[in-house]
Amino acid sequence: MPNWLLPEYIQDMLPDEAWRVERMRAQLLDLLRKSGYQLVAPPLLEYAESLLIDGSDDMDLRTFKLVDQLSGRTLALRADITPQAARIDAHLLNRQGVARLCYVGSVLHTQPAGLTRTRELLQIGAELYGHGGLESDLEIQQLMLQSLSLLGIKDVHLDLGHVGVFRTLANHARLGKELENELFAALQSKDSAALRSLVQPLDAALRNALLALPTLYGNCAEVLARARKLLPNSAEIGAEIGAALDALQTASSKLQPLVSSVGIDLADLRGYHYHSGMVFAAYHAGSHDAIALGGRYDDLGKSFGRARAATGFSMDLRQLYRLLPPQTASFGICAPLFDDAALRGKIAQLRAAGETVVVDLLGDAALRKELQCDRELVLREGAWQVVAL
Repeated sequence: MPNWLLPEYIQDMLPDEAWRVERMRAQLLDLLRKSGYQLVAPPLLEYAESLLIDGSDDMDLRTFKLVDQLSGRTLALRADITPQAARIDAHLLNRQGVARLCYVGSVLHTQPAGLTRTRELLQIGAELYGHGGLESDLEIQQLMLQSLSLLGIKDVHLDLGHVGVFRTLANHARLGKELENELFAALQSKDSAALRSLVQPLDAALRNALLALPTLYGNCAEVLARARKLLPNSAEIGAEIGAALDALQTASSKLQPLVSSVGIDLADLRGYHYHSGMVFAAYHAGSHDAIALGGRYDDLGKSFGRARAATGFSMDLRQLYRLLPPQTASFGICAPLFDDAALRGKIAQLRAAGETVVVDLLGDAALRKELQCDRELVLREGAWQVVAL
């Protein structure tokens, strides 16, 4: 096999993509900085137990692992930066109040998340720690949508969900771990036949509520109205479910002006094993998969010795790049290879003004197109001048 081939679903970024992605990264980090988020840069490699989320088989399956020749312990290449940010908040910063962190870096997956996705994502995201109220959920959600808008990505659809609804039903049904996992899988795939079979042993109220969850998706007002009718409203569990539905209603009304549409999906349990409250995902017609994801995960820091209220979002810059309109080519100025102080001064002046100046080392007119220049420096009347090619 040729040694220039890359593994499946691993790609180089060529100049046009690499420069544009770098500009996207700088734009978003500037927005996050201005919003009070502090940049952290955790390592690509850690001990596996620091990166794997307890109970999340999905995270375990998509994480590359290897043995550390120094310690003999299992290392892992990060598949998500969120656990690392939670570790930094819980163990290194150890702040008592609100902490806002942001990051950008490569993550690796053992399998691609979709047919057109890479296994090496360039993840950027923001996390907010130390506040458990709806206000912090809204701050993170609004920041995610502002980020997409800043990049020029329009016509975004936002889906909202709340893992607390299913978790409340599961807790009051006193499900065993195995049955809970099977119900989770059936809801994720919206497999109604499997769901009906699994809920048969439960009492009628809980059985009917779980069967209703896959049908509770779509228009916000309609879904929330049906949810209030179909889900239990008893004093025992109604308050918890009601609070989750109220939070979704408030969030949908606040976020509607920022997107083309908002939907509710109460069977969306993405990240159920570590999310603890409202979850959300942004979609665009140009992508089969969600283009940005997030949610509340109040217990994730527990594995690092300090559980903190937390919510955040992340997105893949390489995926977002493919949604942007084509960019007008940027051309530079070609300069001759000539030992002249005046020429060096002119080149420095042009570069200081923001121009791209490329020295033509070969001086071959046939190859000049590869330099991507539409102008050149020529000596006229004793001065170096920029003229069109």
